[in-house]
Amino acid sequence: MRKVMVELGTRSYPIIIGSGIDDEIISFVRTSGYSAHGMIVTDMNVGPLCADDIAALFAAAGVHAEIVTIPAGEPSKSLAQANDLFTRAIELGLDRNSPIIALGGGVVGDLTGFVAASYMRGVPFLQIPTSLLAQVDSSVGGKVAVNHALGKNLIGAFYQPDAVFMDLKLLRTLPKREILSGLGEIIKYGIIYDADFFAWLEGHCVDILALEPAAVTHIIARSCAIKADVVRQDERESGLRRILNFGHTIAHAVEKETGYVRYRHGEAVAIGMAGAAAISVQMGLLSDDDRMRINDLIRAMELPLSAEGVKVDAMHADLFHDKKTVGGRIHWVLAEGIGRVSVHSDVPEEIVRKILLGLSS
Repeated sequence: MRKVMVELGTRSYPIIIGSGIDDEIISFVRTSGYSAHGMIVTDMNVGPLCADDIAALFAAAGVHAEIVTIPAGEPSKSLAQANDLFTRAIELGLDRNSPIIALGGGVVGDLTGFVAASYMRGVPFLQIPTSLLAQVDSSVGGKVAVNHALGKNLIGAFYQPDAVFMDLKLLRTLPKREILSGLGEIIKYGIIYDADFFAWLEGHCVDILALEPAAVTHIIARSCAIKADVVRQDERESGLRRILNFGHTIAHAVEKETGYVRYRHGEAVAIGMAGAAAISVQMGLLSDDDRMRINDLIRAMELPLSAEGVKVDAMHADLFHDKKTVGGRIHWVLAEGIGRVSVHSDVPEEIVRKILLGLSS
């Protein structure tokens, strides 16, 4: 078992990583002072696999947690679905000490966190991410949100969980494509923060793709540690935390233009990272050799480098609905080398359009 702390003063919390962590969940819940009733939010894919088992753990710790199942997929990350969960929480009589638990991938985590942050102005929130992507990204750092028709994650809050529990045995239940999606975010951490980690990924692709336990534990723990360190320094994305958005400006446009169904989030991030690296070269920040290393690792992890079914004009327009666009200026996270990035708002439109054209296929 590995433990990573997200250090945020009185709001610090642990990330517990391991195979078979039932005792750790029971111990934490038993000593947390929660009310006797809570709510587990899961989806139609994950729920049948493990929701009853998780509810049994909470019952053993003294909390009866009602299981509420939502449709799987990005469309559930909506105000309408959030309202349904608010209604269910009220019907269940949940109070300000009632825990709301996210059991699933990033959609479940973001939606459930938004509900927990808003219900009675904030109730206890626990994350049990079941996908590799959620384990290394959305479950850590306290960004919770729902989507709007005009853009992704535009309605949300910063709301930290009480704890995050990552049971690696759940990864064995995932389709290969979901594993690959998580690798997109993991590659990002090497590019933005840790050149040694990037090199380690380059040398261990076979072990990672085979889900070799030691390799998987390492990539999850190191990714969480990097994100935890960034969040510790900049919880509300006023400065350093922006680097976590490397590749995401283009990724969100790709997702929107393909209806949030053609590409998994990590696949879109891979495309976005290839685009951000190409822009970085055009801006004179990144060597072409490093751009090729980034593309080679993305390819080795069986992730896409271009997007099908997108149009340059539509994608360019989408960029201005992104959260990273302020005052009509897009704040691009660009690479200066492997392990080092910076934020720029002076990227010429012609460069952006040139790169978007190269990404569309």
